[in-house]
Amino acid sequence: MIRIYGMADSGNCYKPRLLLAMLGQPFEHVETSSRDGTTRSPAFLAKNANGKVPLLELEDGRFLAESNAILLYLGEGSRFVPSDPYERALVYQWLFFEQYSHEPLIAVRRSLVLYPERAALATPERMASLLDGGHKALGVMETRLAVEPWLVGDEIGVADIALFAYTQHADIAGYDMARFPGVVRWLDRVRAAPGYVDLDWKPAQHSAFGG
Repeated sequence: MIRIYGMADSGNCYKPRLLLAMLGQPFEHVETSSRDGTTRSPAFLAKNANGKVPLLELEDGRFLAESNAILLYLGEGSRFVPSDPYERALVYQWLFFEQYSHEPLIAVRRSLVLYPERAALATPERMASLLDGGHKALGVMETRLAVEPWLVGDEIGVADIALFAYTQHADIAGYDMARFPGVVRWLDRVRAAPGYVDLDWKPAQHSAFGG
């Protein structure tokens, strides 16, 4: 059985859990956190020298890091990754957008709001900048989702899963979702998709590096 090392409350770690649930594929979850030092332990660094989660461990012992790379690998050959070259390129486009223009704004502002230990980093100037940039990113999504049900093609795919992870909590981070009705409708469609599980779901948990 494959294994996912990750933090239960991380949107990036939620992405592969959500895809695997929609695929109906079993896996083990190993809680591995940057907040308790687990990701900096020698045992974990031997698996991923970058010291970050999520990390996928395959049944043959190989590892794969980076949430969106994991999505592409797990979704290969399924309806979640299109076979058409142009549509695949559109998926990559949204995945790059998510990590460069979306996650560094919306996910970061969410973390500054949710985690008390990061409060000192939440200066008024930084929060205002993150709010403005995040609204721009949501506006890019709205341009597509105001007229189409999904980010690529006519059914849910890995691009939707990648962008859903942190967009679902944009309101918690202070973003005005009333400005983006197409995005809100899309969020509801993702939640209604077969196999959907929320952020809190994970299969039987194992201690870090346990079996």
